[in-house]
Amino acid sequence: MTWLLLGALILFILLGGLKAFERASVASIKALLVWIVALAGLALAAIMVLSGRGGAAIGALVMFGPLLLQKFRAARSQGFAQRPAGAGSNGGTQHGSGTWGARKPGGPMNRQEAYEILGLKPGASEVEIKAAHHRLMRSAHPDVGGSEWLATRVNQARDVLLG
Repeated sequence: MTWLLLGALILFILLGGLKAFERASVASIKALLVWIVALAGLALAAIMVLSGRGGAAIGALVMFGPLLLQKFRAARSQGFAQRPAGAGSNGGTQHGSGTWGARKPGGPMNRQEAYEILGLKPGASEVEIKAAHHRLMRSAHPDVGGSEWLATRVNQARDVLLG
């Protein structure tokens, strides 16, 4: 009976984890995998130390140390570079910079940003706008693996340009 309850609990936890995994972004899944690999490496090093192969474990950790330090510094500097400099009431969006991911959906969007999002030049026809919107939504829609945020931005760009 105890095993049955334990199995049901594990199944419940796994199903909850799958639901959370389904809603997770690609970046958070990559971060999770990096943590899993790092923890597995540390566990392997601990096992090697406990089994008398401490020299090999320390050698492996020393060998991967510079690589890990380089990755850590790159991730840290990239995090600072992605943070908008003037994050004010508009979320730090820099108009016309080509970085259309800085603003939250629902904020005001100008025509130039809308053209950038759809990959069109100013003055595009209604047919070109609809075709670009359809092309982007085939990959950006949440039902096909895209994100809700990105689909919202593409729809918002179409609405701005079509009135």
